[in-house]
This record gives sequence, C-alpha cells and structure tokens, in this order.
Amino acid sequence: MEEKEVLELFKETGALLQGHFELRSGLHSNQFFQCAHLLEQPRTAEQLCGALVEKIQADLQDLEIDTVIAPAMGGITIGHEVARSLGVRFIFVEKEDNILYLRRFKIKKGERFLIAEDVVTRGGRVQETINIVEEHGGVVAAIGILVNRSGGKAQFVAPLVSLLDIEPVTYNPSDCPLCKEGLELVHPGSK
Repeated sequence: MEEKEVLELFKETGALLQGHFELRSGLHSNQFFQCAHLLEQPRTAEQLCGALVEKIQADLQDLEIDTVIAPAMGGITIGHEVARSLGVRFIFVEKEDNILYLRRFKIKKGERFLIAEDVVTRGGRVQETINIVEEHGGVVAAIGILVNRSGGKAQFVAPLVSLLDIEPVTYNPSDCPLCKEGLELVHPGSK
C-alpha cells in the first residue's frame, strides 16, 4: 500500500483532523491522526495492518517474532491485527496514572517482540514499551506503526517500519501561533 493511499484512507474516514490539538507529547499541532476513526471498520483495520505486516516482512526479511505487544489504547487494535496476520501471540501494556505497566501477561526470557502502535511523534509510549519488554527479559526485534509523525527524530533500539511517514507542523506550547490566535485547544488522544 502506497503512502498516498494510507493518507487518503485517513482523510476518507475522518481520521485526519484539522484544528488546534495538544499531542500526547505535549506539543501542539494543526493536525491530529485519530486512528480510532480509521480502525472502527474491521475490514479497514485488517487491510492496513496487513499492509503493515507486508512492509515489515519486505523491509526486515530475517525478522523472527514470537509475540506482538502494543501500548494501550491506541496500539491494541493494530497489535491484535498484526499478530493475527503473523500468526503469533498478542499482548498489551496498559496505563495506570499515565504510566504503562505489564499486568495481565508474562514475558519469557529471550522472547522476541514486535511493538505495534498507531502514531509516533516523539516515541514516548514505544520507548516505555521497549523498557517493559527488556525489564522482563524479552527482546524488541522491531517496531511497526501506522503513522510516523516524528520526521525521523524518533529513534529506538530496534528498526521502525511505518506505513506513513509525515512531519506535520508542531509547536511548543509557549510558541504556538494557534494559542496566540485564541483557537480552542483540543485533547483528542487517549487519556
């Protein structure tokens, strides 16, 4: 699937929002990728995650994965679909007091993981997930995401593969022209 097709799906489904948004990273932006709107149709989720798996397999041909792990909430649908497509186990980490924890699942020493996520701007949730996997003796072999908003700035211990690489305009809150215009600030992401 080409990047322009992915971007068109975001637009068609209303998942690419325009306005004044505070991203999970704390930055402000005039765009927000609300993947939940894109993934509310199971066939669309299957199509996109299947395309992500194909790209991962093409880019990382020697990749061996035992389990897919995703940070809640945004990555859960993606992680489940990616794991189904790969025919491997799926687990997730979940938030408590805005920190991710491994609760319901166990990680075996040496277990190889693919981290699945919806959107990365700075990569905080992906890094937290990497730390959790490593703390429990697992190995992060790769990261698969739908949208890489980092402009190449998000770097991890494992290779990152994404369906859409885009660098939308972001602002530090202290320098945000949208704030200066008095536009209402929206917090559309997961809590």
